[in-house]
Amino acid sequence: MRVTVLELAASWGAPATVLAEIDRRLAAGPPTDLVVVPEAALHGYVSPEGDFDLTRFAEPLDGPTARACAELAAKHGTHLVASLVLAEAGALYNAMTCFGPGGEPVFVYRKRHPWLPETWATAGLQPPPLVVIAGVAVTIAVCYDLHFIPRDAARELAAADLLLFPSAWVERPDTRVPRLAMLARRFDLHIANANWARGVVEVHGQGGSCTVTPDGTATIAAALGRLDLEL
Repeated sequence: MRVTVLELAASWGAPATVLAEIDRRLAAGPPTDLVVVPEAALHGYVSPEGDFDLTRFAEPLDGPTARACAELAAKHGTHLVASLVLAEAGALYNAMTCFGPGGEPVFVYRKRHPWLPETWATAGLQPPPLVVIAGVAVTIAVCYDLHFIPRDAARELAAADLLLFPSAWVERPDTRVPRLAMLARRFDLHIANANWARGVVEVHGQGGSCTVTPDGTATIAAALGRLDLEL
């Protein structure tokens, strides 16, 4: 199984442009089984003016952004894990959706631990999904979840072969990679981290997307690059 991390520049309110960039990078190859992009990558995590309110981008699971992601997954014959501001049952979630190579929905994860500025987001109540893709057991956590996941998703981590970790990390000094390495060793996991990069917003903690093997060895992506992990 080939897993691909795409590090994308921070954007704001331009999902069609971001999807076109994902399309371009996947078309450049090589083929891959699963692709993960950063947290809130399609609409943006925060505006250049410091606006964290993503309610204007909210849509249901069958809305235009999700449909575009499904079409992109089908076009490239891959599993695409991409962000969505999900409007569902009167609540809004910072969500990651996965669509398979036929455009079919595979899972939806609603971030369980929104960060402090995410006042618009409802905390997801369901544990991380655990799905099998190409014979590999896959689960997911998003950014601030990292501080809590060893406690509240230990069962899923213990059963998984691969943890997907999309993030819009903000920290100085940046402890993300060491934390992921400890998690990989503790649960005998591969980890694929897609982190946002400098773009319309520039803050500490951007860049440095990585893959981590179960022994804690991390491989860091080049700036705005693609990083492949073979399982």
